[in-house]
Formats: sequence, C-alpha cells, structure tokens
Amino acid sequence: MLLRLLRTHLAGYKRLIAGIIALQLVGTMANLYLPSLNADIIDKGIATGDSGYIWSTGGWMLVVTALQITCSIAATYLAARTAMGFGRDVRSSVFNRVGEFSAREVGQFGAPSLITRTTNDVQQVQLLVVMTFGMMITAPIMATGGVIMALRQDVGLSWLMLVSVPALAVSIMLIIRRMIPLFRQNQALVDEVNGVLREQITGIRVIRAFVREDHEVERFDDANGRLAAVATSAGRYMMTIFPLVMFVLNVSGAAVLWFGAQRVESGELQVGSLTAFLAYLMQILMSVMMATFMMMMIPRAAVSAERIMEVLDTRSSVVPPENPVREVPGDTTVRLERVRFKFPGAAEPVLRDISFTAEPGRTTAIIGSTGAGKTTLLNLIPRLVDVTGGAVRIHGTDVRDLDPEVLWRGIGLVPQRPYLFSGTVASNLRYGNPAATDDDLWEALRIAQAEDFVLRLGGLDAPIAQGGTNVSGGQRQRLSIARALVSKPAIYLFDDSFSALDLGTDARLRAALRPVTGDAVVIVVAQRVSSIIDADQILVLEDGAVVGRGRHHELLDSCPTYAEIVESQATAEVAG
Repeated sequence: MLLRLLRTHLAGYKRLIAGIIALQLVGTMANLYLPSLNADIIDKGIATGDSGYIWSTGGWMLVVTALQITCSIAATYLAARTAMGFGRDVRSSVFNRVGEFSAREVGQFGAPSLITRTTNDVQQVQLLVVMTFGMMITAPIMATGGVIMALRQDVGLSWLMLVSVPALAVSIMLIIRRMIPLFRQNQALVDEVNGVLREQITGIRVIRAFVREDHEVERFDDANGRLAAVATSAGRYMMTIFPLVMFVLNVSGAAVLWFGAQRVESGELQVGSLTAFLAYLMQILMSVMMATFMMMMIPRAAVSAERIMEVLDTRSSVVPPENPVREVPGDTTVRLERVRFKFPGAAEPVLRDISFTAEPGRTTAIIGSTGAGKTTLLNLIPRLVDVTGGAVRIHGTDVRDLDPEVLWRGIGLVPQRPYLFSGTVASNLRYGNPAATDDDLWEALRIAQAEDFVLRLGGLDAPIAQGGTNVSGGQRQRLSIARALVSKPAIYLFDDSFSALDLGTDARLRAALRPVTGDAVVIVVAQRVSSIIDADQILVLEDGAVVGRGRHHELLDSCPTYAEIVESQATAEVAG
C-alpha cells in the first residue's frame, strides 16, 4: 500500500527527485572525501612540518566543505518542496474521493476516521517522504562509500566493521519489531479520541441538559489515557534506540583506537590513516543508524498509507453512468417504480415495493412513524443512495442514467438536519445559486419567513458559524429553505424541514411557498400532520411499505395508521 501510494502521487515530481538524488550524491561524496584530506594533512603536513602543504590542503578542504553544505541545503529545499507537494496531492485525492462517496460509504468510515486519515495519516506519510529524501538516499551512498574509503586506509581493521555494523542494525531492528503493533494501535486510538471529542462538542447541549459532564469527562479520559499509554510504550522503545546507538558508536570508536594504536606502534598504520578510518567507521555507523531510523518510521507510515489507500480504493455505491444523459426532455415528473432498498448485510430491506408518481404543480407528502424509511426514500431521488431494486425516474429517465450534475441542478434539497457553512448569510444562500443577486436572496428570505431575524442579525453579511451554531434550529431550517429557493429548481425535496417551526410560522411559510413552487414537483417528508394537511397526495409509510395513499380526509377513513398518527397529535376532528 505504501509503495503504491508513493508511486502514484510522486510520479509528477520526477525532476525534483532526480535533482535531490544528484545533490545528495555530490554532497555525500564530498563528505566522504574530507577524512582523507584530513589524514593527508596529518601524515604529510603535520608529521613532516610542511606548512605549505597544510595550507593548500586545508584550503581545498574548505572548498569541499562549502560544496557539501551547498548541496545539502539545496537537497533539503527540494526534498521539502517534494514532500509538501506530495502531502497536498494526497489530501486532495482523499478529499475528492470522499466527495464522491454516498451516505453509505461516509457512514462506513465515520467522520472522525475520515478526518484523521486526511490529516494525521497524510502527515505521517509526508514525514516519511521528507526524511527519505533527506536521509534515506544519503545512507546507502555513505555506507558504501565509507566502506570503500575505510578499506583504502587500512584493511587490517576492517573486521571491526563486520562486528559493529551488524550489531547496531540487529539491535535496532529488534526494537522496531516491537513498535510496529503499537503504531497500528496508536492510529486507531487517534480515531477514537477524535470521535469522542466530536460527539462531546456536537452534543454539548444534551450533555449539559442531562448533567452528564462527569460521565463524558470519564469517557474522554479513558480514550485519551489509552492513547497516551500506547504512545508512551512506543516512546519508550524509541528512546532506547539513541542510547543503544551511542553505546555501539563509543565502543566501536574505543575498539578502533585500541587496535589501531597497536598497528601504529608496529608501523603498519600511520596516525592520519587511523584518524580517517575512525571517521569513516563513524560515518558508516551513522548511515546505518539513519537507515534503521527510517525503518522505524516506515511501519507507522505503512499503517497510515494503508488507511489512506482504503479510502482511495473504496468506490462509491452511487456510480456515475458511463454514457450519461445530459439533456432531459419533457416535464419534471418524478416516478418511483416498485422501489426496494436494503443496506448491505441487513436482514430485511428498509423499503419494499414502493411506487408513486409526483407531478409538477402538485405536492406529495410522506408521513410515518420514526424508522419507517421516509428519509431513505427521499434520498433515493437525488441519488444520495441508490435503489437495490426497482427504479426512480425523472423526466422518464432512470436517475442512474442521468448526468449527476444535471440531476442535482434540478433538485432543491432541504435535509432533515439543516447544515450551514461558516461564512455569512449571503454565502450560505448562494450555495443554491452563486450568480444570485442580493434582491434574489432577500426574496428567498421573505418566502422562507427569515427576513426579520436576518435583519436583526445584521443583514446578508451577518456571520454564520460552522454548522449554523450561532442561530436557532428554526432559523437554520428557514435559511436552508431559502437556500433551496434561491436555486429555483424543478423539484423541491423537504425532509421534515418544518419541524422546528411554530404552527404560525409553518402556516405562513407554506402559504408563501405555494405560488413559488406552483410549477414544480414538491415532495415533503413530515412528522407533523398540520404541515401536510393540504397536500395533493399523502403516502403513509409503515415498516418500509406504503400502507395508505390519498388526501387527508380520505386517509382518515381508509388508513388506520394515518388516523392513529392524527389522533396522537390532536384528534381527528381538530386536525380536520
């Protein structure tokens, strides 16, 4: 998964990557050349007292050092640009893929997990990319070059490399093996903490209303504590790596000096060569440390990449048609033909054998008890989910054959939970029509009975918080209705959109809607009978099936379920 993600999203950065490799190669070679120059200064300059040689070789060392620094800075800059661009591209891919998901896929992953995958998981892989181009490319070059240069100085001490390098690599790999499961647990627990925190922020009013602050604090402490415990365990293992590395480095250095001194004393090795060999051994061990450090990051990045690719590989259950219909002749009649819907893995379907026709200029209402399938039925029309049996047709064309843009442009949806975006009143209303004028917005607000409170808020430029949390539930509903009106669609879908309104406002709004929606198809889902009492056609749903169909007065006599709903809200006589 990690390799596939890197291969896919780094394909556009080949030139930058080639530049990074070239700069790292030159910089590492310069770094490897410096100990040899230092050895020459000791053996040929200091030992013989040749000041001219010391100055000339020292000047050459300064040039090589400047080259090495320049290459390192340039490589780091290019690595940062590549990693940041990679992170941007991956986040964009995840965001676009989530935007294609139907309600089924969004529910499958959950909002907290999708947020974590788009942010924290992408950061983990992005960090691996920048560290790879900064360290991983350098490590094999330095290790290989260090071995060659060390052997040039003295073959007799080479056995120390055969002991110290494997000892360091094996020790670090044993630690990393224990860290991999902890990284997997860590990412799952980050999801859980995000989920608990999101619930507490969203449901703060409910928490306070039921005096459950202490319970929620305990829930968060539990999730946070388990995350901290796993992170602490991983941190402990990580912290043992650095003392281990220093231990091996120091022991190796001491061994080189001990055995090297004996060779110097016997005349088999010069002091400068011993110094260079020690420097090369340190470079080799540092490269091994860098490589193993990268190996420590790879498991965590691999877990994150797996979670990212899980999103990118998930295809929406609502698939765009291969040859979409982009022009739809005829009227805007909505027709459902023996519609059936069943969630994956569910024992029973949510909707069974539902057929009805909603014609322009007529209002079709859907009512039923909680869980009867009303919202699911409404969601089939704009293809928020797809039918598992039967067909939904608009203009006589199956919605699965329509171009999604054509379908959505013709529908004004007011969802059951009205959502407003952070911005202003105007920016939220223009979601329905970006080209709408201020007069168009005020007209929609007047129809939606929202003009008065918008004026009190400060007009069209009044700020709206994320989710519309700075306005009441009824005000959110009215602004959502106004947003749908601004788009002037051919089909209006109201999903229990009047539930937060008082009876007077509800009546005035419905009266104002009639002339505006006179030529449109209007489908209303409602819990309150008073909101649909004047509908041209009322469908009564029970357990996913239509058990009654007709106007209000007809259903009172012919449908016991409808009569029961009316009785539960008032009495049949008062409602009539």
